Amino acid sequence: MKKSLLVLALASSFALADEGMWMPQQLPQIATELKAAGLALDPADLTKLTEFPAAAIVSLGGCSASFVSPNGLVATNHHCVYGSIAHNSTPENDLLANGFLAKTLSEEVPAAPGSRIFVTKAVDNVSDKVIDAATAKLSGKKRIDAIEANQKAIVAECEQDEGHRCTVAAYYGSLEFYLIKQLEIKDVRLVHAPAEGVGKFGGDTDNWMWPRHTGDYSFYRAYVSPEGKSADYSTDNVPYKPDFHLTLAKDGVKEGDFVMAMGYPGRTNRHRLPSEVSETFEWAYPNTVAHFKNTLDIIAKQTANDKDAELKYASRVAGLNNYMKNRQGMLDSFADSDFLSRKQAEHAELTKWVNSSRANKKAYADDLTAIEKLLKQSQEKDRKDYLLDNAKSRLLTVAGALYRLAEESTKPDAARKAGFQNRDLPRYKAFVAGMERNFAVSVEKALDLYNLSRYAAQPKKMRDSEFDKVMGIKDGMSEAALKALIDGWYANTGLTALDKRNALLEMTPEQIAALDDSFVKAAVALHKWNLKQEAAEEELAGKIQQAYASYMRAKIAFMQSKGQAVYPDANSTLRVTYGNVKGRGHGNEDGNAWAPFTTLRGITAKATGEGEFNAPQSQLDAINAKQYGPYKVESLNSVPVNFLATLDITGGNSGSAVLNSKAELVGLAFDGTLDSIISDWDYNPDNTRSIQVDHRFMLWQMQLDGADNLLKEMGVK
Repeated sequence: MKKSLLVLALASSFALADEGMWMPQQLPQIATELKAAGLALDPADLTKLTEFPAAAIVSLGGCSASFVSPNGLVATNHHCVYGSIAHNSTPENDLLANGFLAKTLSEEVPAAPGSRIFVTKAVDNVSDKVIDAATAKLSGKKRIDAIEANQKAIVAECEQDEGHRCTVAAYYGSLEFYLIKQLEIKDVRLVHAPAEGVGKFGGDTDNWMWPRHTGDYSFYRAYVSPEGKSADYSTDNVPYKPDFHLTLAKDGVKEGDFVMAMGYPGRTNRHRLPSEVSETFEWAYPNTVAHFKNTLDIIAKQTANDKDAELKYASRVAGLNNYMKNRQGMLDSFADSDFLSRKQAEHAELTKWVNSSRANKKAYADDLTAIEKLLKQSQEKDRKDYLLDNAKSRLLTVAGALYRLAEESTKPDAARKAGFQNRDLPRYKAFVAGMERNFAVSVEKALDLYNLSRYAAQPKKMRDSEFDKVMGIKDGMSEAALKALIDGWYANTGLTALDKRNALLEMTPEQIAALDDSFVKAAVALHKWNLKQEAAEEELAGKIQQAYASYMRAKIAFMQSKGQAVYPDANSTLRVTYGNVKGRGHGNEDGNAWAPFTTLRGITAKATGEGEFNAPQSQLDAINAKQYGPYKVESLNSVPVNFLATLDITGGNSGSAVLNSKAELVGLAFDGTLDSIISDWDYNPDNTRSIQVDHRFMLWQMQLDGADNLLKEMGVK
């Protein structure tokens, strides 16, 4: 096998201090930087995924978490378990508002359907298996099909080890591929979540802001069969015994201390081309922000007098608000920066280097030109499809997915499209079941009317004739006509009922096609159209993959020639980022400096007793009485709540364990600051700060909430 680009990319000087979301196996290459920052451990020890501390770090499939006891107790962010809290909430027993605490194992409740805990067991370079000699000669859809076939074969072999979930992840623009093998724990239970006035204190007002006073922590527990195997929920199951778990630091961190976060960052875009930057910040993000704002307004209006519907959409609302504020923050940062011009200058320098020698030109020039043309085609298609994609009702999407699942199930498992294999069935079952607590007809009809109105208002040439024909869209339709059309869909569907949705999971394609259901009939009629659209997309994607991989190969070689390191963009795989506890010499627009810690005093200063700042009275009473216990920090004259650090994190890092120099838990990462979230695209060492909930505040609040059983389990005396 060829020498890994991950090694080659580090055979030069390194990136700016604190920058980079490093693969664990890369850490020995940056040992000097880690030691200089304050790491007390041998960096080589951090590379061993089945040993401490990496073996204690887990993924929730969108958030990060960690084992904090030998009995399968998992610590993560409150907002990462928000869906499970909402799922178990009712108007009569509002766990979101009041919090939840299981004092015994028997009191723990199942998390939301589909909740998973993934424990990474192995990571292997499979680049030469994914793009073998035969695949390398292909282009377009044939290339995509071959890559997918190779990936499925690799995954199928890996998943012969029952109870494990395997994924082939792409790095460096699909230039390299790694096989990630994870134990899939399916029985996940909610153990403890503080009241919303703690876990979401400050709400959307304080989201991405500093100073912050949010107790963003909660606990799950992993359960397995009595034999220690991955198993669906059962009262016979027992807590999982992890090989390793994190211990809580006896002493908390102070300003300047070394910290590192271990978790699963979702996606960064630091290697994107200038045209992608321009399209994203000048078209995609502005449209996303506007769309989400309107969506949130509709949900708020529809749930204003319906507590049950409000609880059903609470998790979605929280996610939309977070995402919208994130994107608006990026847009504001972009508007005040020279990011695009710098990207253009960097790309011009790369192009000049490619054309500087015959060898470079032969290796990279054609693909460097091709990638720009291909990306333009992709962007044009994305713009045209934007309103069409939003116009598809949620129930239409569900019906389409379940019909496709039935169609694919007629084939041998290995021949099915990825995402529709036997390994994917639990995900569909969980999604169908989860709709019971996240779907309300009144809300969905209002959202459908908004999205369909925007689509139908487009000129005929900007719409899709096949979609219009099947769904009954005609030129010049009034809002009243569209509303009547939508009302007709819902009046003639059974998919709002769980038993009807479950039934589709057991039917053949012929049985589904025979159903007299508005959404099912539309999905069946659109099936061939969808396949045709998919084929066209894959033809373009195959060409982009080939050209993009060559572009990244050129960029890595170019940066090496300048003595610069190249770490891969985040892709939801295990990463380590390091830095120090540090405030900022500049803060808001008035230039106020940011201290590295906030304290309990900030809670009482903000608490209004209602809305987003509804701190529990028991908490306020304890603060006013200065009942700090052993968690008081003399230099702060209070208990620290949140702290800033120079950790390079992004979405997906939520819930990441933040460790000190000895790999002891000192906090949980949960946010960044609004003016630095553009670091997903453009890292800025002066601005970039992560926000963590301090473990001393967690323990203080847990003591106040009576979680003595959990404190004891975590070794707190």
